[in-house]
Amino acid sequence: MNSERGRLAYLDHAATTPMCREAITAMAPFLSDEFANPSGSHRFSRSARTAIDEARDDIADVLGCAPGEVVFTSGGTEGDNAAIFGAVRRHGGVAVCSAAEHHAVLHCVEHLGGEVVAVDRGGVIDIAALQQTLDNVAARGERVAVVSVMAVNNEVGTITAMRDVARVVRASAKGAVLHTDAVQAVCWLDVRDIVMVTDVASFSAHKFGGPKGMGIMVVKAGTTLEPLIMGGGQERDRRSGTSNVAGIVASAAALRATADARATQVVRVGHLKQSLVSGIMSQLADVIETVPSAATVPGVAHLCIADVESEALLFLLDEAGVCASAASACASGAMEPSHVLGAMGIDPRFVKGALRLSLGHTTTEQDVQTAVLAVVRSVKRLRRQQ
Repeated sequence: MNSERGRLAYLDHAATTPMCREAITAMAPFLSDEFANPSGSHRFSRSARTAIDEARDDIADVLGCAPGEVVFTSGGTEGDNAAIFGAVRRHGGVAVCSAAEHHAVLHCVEHLGGEVVAVDRGGVIDIAALQQTLDNVAARGERVAVVSVMAVNNEVGTITAMRDVARVVRASAKGAVLHTDAVQAVCWLDVRDIVMVTDVASFSAHKFGGPKGMGIMVVKAGTTLEPLIMGGGQERDRRSGTSNVAGIVASAAALRATADARATQVVRVGHLKQSLVSGIMSQLADVIETVPSAATVPGVAHLCIADVESEALLFLLDEAGVCASAASACASGAMEPSHVLGAMGIDPRFVKGALRLSLGHTTTEQDVQTAVLAVVRSVKRLRRQQ
């Protein structure tokens, strides 16, 4: 299996990125000798609890919040659900989100009968439409419980200026919880800026070199949410359940390593992305870069290719040793049309050939060269078959 991976060009980092060395090293002792439940009172439990406290302190330092504002979850989906349902159940009122949100947010808002706000051609929430939505809710005599806007879109990589969103929400929906799904932001942006202007932020460790099944929420002091999971009272009653000590320690190590390497990786991966996109588009007609690189993070290259089907293209790429996706990893297996591209108003002729090539800390120049060759050959082959 290791030799097979060595021959592949893995360009699906937005779905999950390989665990970094620092996370694996930090995690190892807690998978063997340091096994105790941190909720106990004996010395082994105290040792585990100390490890969690130290990890919480380190995470808070990287994210720019107080240690007491850090809540450990099972991942980004739980964090998103906890923010949306938690705000509405605790405070009552209307949930609001953008039309390009991850389904972990969008489905919650729709389930609650909330408001979905249009996005522009780049996938960024329409600020004027957000303002109008908030005004409409107030005009109906209702209050807004929560507004959720993604910091970086998981499909196309678009960056949202959260300060602009916060300015509108603070002025027109006083008392509303401002939440952001920042799952795709950690590797590419200084998330301290995002945490600073929001009330709740959700993160997922396996997107930045940590283990799957681990998430982090920042819940600012003074922000109260109805707990999604009740029971043992862990995380100050905000999220019950036996603490995943190994996952917590590994997540802290991965977050610190990612923050330390971010500036270098942004430049390195940005150059690789430029080579990837230009290499494909220079050899194929009727291909669009869905959102210009300047408006997106370095790790996501999203193309829409006319006259091909994503499913067939991904099959050929897999055969050629290139791991990629069509949209969110949560949806690509079903091959349903992307709700994000639909909300952006992308020409249907191009939407059916959506391709997300996402890069990360293990991506090399050889990966890019392999992917360019495979995409060009595969698209030409599919077009010849029509």
